[in-house]
Amino acid sequence: MTKIPTLETDRLILRTPLLEDLEPMTDFFQNSVRAKFVGGPMDKGEVWRALLRAAGHWQIRGYGFWHIIDRATGLMCGYTGYLHHIEWPEAELAWGVFDGYEGKGIAFEAVQAASEAGPKLGLHAPVSLINPKNIRSRSLAERLGAWVEEEKIFMEEPVVIYRHPTKSV
Repeated sequence: MTKIPTLETDRLILRTPLLEDLEPMTDFFQNSVRAKFVGGPMDKGEVWRALLRAAGHWQIRGYGFWHIIDRATGLMCGYTGYLHHIEWPEAELAWGVFDGYEGKGIAFEAVQAASEAGPKLGLHAPVSLINPKNIRSRSLAERLGAWVEEEKIFMEEPVVIYRHPTKSV
């Protein structure tokens, strides 16, 4: 079994996906208008399968999503990390924060920690596939130093492909 590293920042803990994350994930994927940018809305069964994929991705690829925990409250407030589904051209650095956590620098802090961990996982210059209308995620990618590499239709959806700077161990 792959041991999923825990990452810590001043305000956050990035940890392995757990069963207790099902409820906050379900709330986000069923109720947030922003869920449309990340495969939602989803019913509870679909969220369950997404949780299993998040945990299983680590075992198959050796990297995956961390769930973001707010140190102050102990609550899950989003996710970040890497995924590489078989349809993807390469590993993607992805993220999402739940309602009430956007605009507070939490996504930046979490994604920066995940990005710094990437080289230890064998990931040095990942991409991010972002819906062109997702202005917040596009701004975050640019704040992280990523640039637009390509715009195209991917899996029947328009995406902007951002390339992140090369990082070394």
